[in-house]
Amino acid sequence: MYISRHNGCEAPSSFGRFLVSAGYISSRELLEARTESMRLNCSVISSLESTGRLNKNTISQASARFLKLGIVDIVKTPPDPSIATLFDPALLLRFGVLPWQKEADKTVLLCANHENYSSFLSHVDVDPSQFEIGIAKHDAIFDWLIHYHNGTLVSRASTRVSESESCRTWEVHTSRRRLAMTLFGISALLMLVAIFPHVILGLFSIWAIATLFISAIMRLSAYVAEVSTEPDEKPPPCPQDQLPTISILIPLFKEREIVSDLLKRLSALSYPKALLDINLIVEVNDALTKSALADYNFPQWMRVIEVPEGAPKTKPRAMNYALDFCKGDIVGIWDAEDSPAPDQLEVVASRFHVAGTDLVCLQGVLDYYNSKQNWLARCFTIEYAAWFRLILPGMSNLGLAIPLGGTTLFFKRDVLEALGGWDAHNVTEDADLGFRLARHGYRTDVIPTRTGEEANCRLWPWVRQRSRWLKGYMVTYLVHMRKPSKLLKQLGPWRFIGFQAHFLTALSQFVLAPVLWSFWLVLFGLPHPLEAFVSHNTLVVLGLSFLAIELINVLINATAVSKSELRHLFFWVPTMHFYYPLGALAAYKALFELIVKPFYWDKTQHGLSVKNARRAKCNESPASFGGIKFEARNKSF
Repeated sequence: MYISRHNGCEAPSSFGRFLVSAGYISSRELLEARTESMRLNCSVISSLESTGRLNKNTISQASARFLKLGIVDIVKTPPDPSIATLFDPALLLRFGVLPWQKEADKTVLLCANHENYSSFLSHVDVDPSQFEIGIAKHDAIFDWLIHYHNGTLVSRASTRVSESESCRTWEVHTSRRRLAMTLFGISALLMLVAIFPHVILGLFSIWAIATLFISAIMRLSAYVAEVSTEPDEKPPPCPQDQLPTISILIPLFKEREIVSDLLKRLSALSYPKALLDINLIVEVNDALTKSALADYNFPQWMRVIEVPEGAPKTKPRAMNYALDFCKGDIVGIWDAEDSPAPDQLEVVASRFHVAGTDLVCLQGVLDYYNSKQNWLARCFTIEYAAWFRLILPGMSNLGLAIPLGGTTLFFKRDVLEALGGWDAHNVTEDADLGFRLARHGYRTDVIPTRTGEEANCRLWPWVRQRSRWLKGYMVTYLVHMRKPSKLLKQLGPWRFIGFQAHFLTALSQFVLAPVLWSFWLVLFGLPHPLEAFVSHNTLVVLGLSFLAIELINVLINATAVSKSELRHLFFWVPTMHFYYPLGALAAYKALFELIVKPFYWDKTQHGLSVKNARRAKCNESPASFGGIKFEARNKSF
């Protein structure tokens, strides 16, 4: 017999006693699991899995014996295709449930354990009496769901965001038209420059100067807003019996060098493992990363999700695919090289616990842990410190919508899914999502929890990474400005102005940087091309104004690194004057790619820091990280 004639909702205490009597666990292990389940308000099964006392397939076997059922062999008795689409595959994957067959007037739902069955029915609007429970092995259920619903899941990963808010309409067949229009525009511009050189330079100069002053005002306002605002009181810790289950997405692509370090950092998290769901996302054809992961047998709260082949091959598409597998009500993102604070998830849970319904996203502070490696790493760290410690929270204090960083982000799952997740075609999916949240009336807060990252410490990799960011900024601006009046209505006047100021100044300052550099000629007593039309004194005033803006940037950067852990960067702050011009090269690369390959994801190479390079040379064997043993690879699903 494969199905039960009850709803599968036996008392947890009776199942626990059965596990002891059947020899699966000891009485002491049951007591510890019950204690934790009461403390965290989670199931005994979750506690037993998280501690490694029982794995998922063993619990399937125990549940079948407990319910006096046989375990269904899905290969021998496959599910009825007529009921396969009875529920959203995302819901089936979240709870590990598989509609199997009709028997009499009942629909049999296969589950890995009876608690999954009860949880699933509580999340769907159906009459529980219409269903019966059957038990199958956990891996078999997921393998079938992934295989049968592959087309739906792959398509959804690329098209979650509505077409009106996505850039995917820039299809490949339009690239020739974009190229032709671009070539025509460049030709026309060169002709105008040849005929009216001073007029064109003057127009560019006016725009560059205007955006420079707007950018300076915006940065200074954000700086003042942050340093003059009293820090919010630290929210009280979230009661342990109200802690949410948190799912973390960690996209990996060609990351062989840092897998070992990543697992060590994850094992150091202090959040209760029974409420933790770590998802390592890897492309199905990424042999490099898969071979690195093959050395480890992951604990039950950590798993590998393989993303099927599809287009575009981007980080947001991979996260969209993995989102359907997440168990948590909170979904977070870390990058492969991240080193989050061990108590970061407790901070997130506490902030969400006291937040209003409009607060749906939390952005953590990003720092770099290889800031002493070379000059480029030092400057990158200073830039990030100013952005995440001063400018971004200052913009939030001013009531502006903020672009998100790509990591240390945490979302309320229901809102994230309602908005369609991430735009799979946008190479700065984070900035896009930040403004999409604001357009739909939601709010983001910056929280004081730190994540260490690896600074790009080589020139060309830095340019490639920055060009991807700038290209994504260009795409994001164009997408949201399809209907300016609608954007104005959704954001409101103040946020709309902030949106324009942020994107236009950021892009213009990099693209027109050479025009601004020309004004330094005046301060050095050299002739300027515009002297025939503008008085020398005016040009001197402009040059001195630019110098004043540089001093403002020095003030902001110096304040950002005044903390003890960054104080070693203080004397490097003046050299930022020579760091920012590197972005001009990245901007021109971004403009080129915007025309010829707007969806191309220029992958950032990780593992270049001295620290990681030294670790990689050690060729570490599988080891016990924080009491968690990683040995042979667990089957991916």
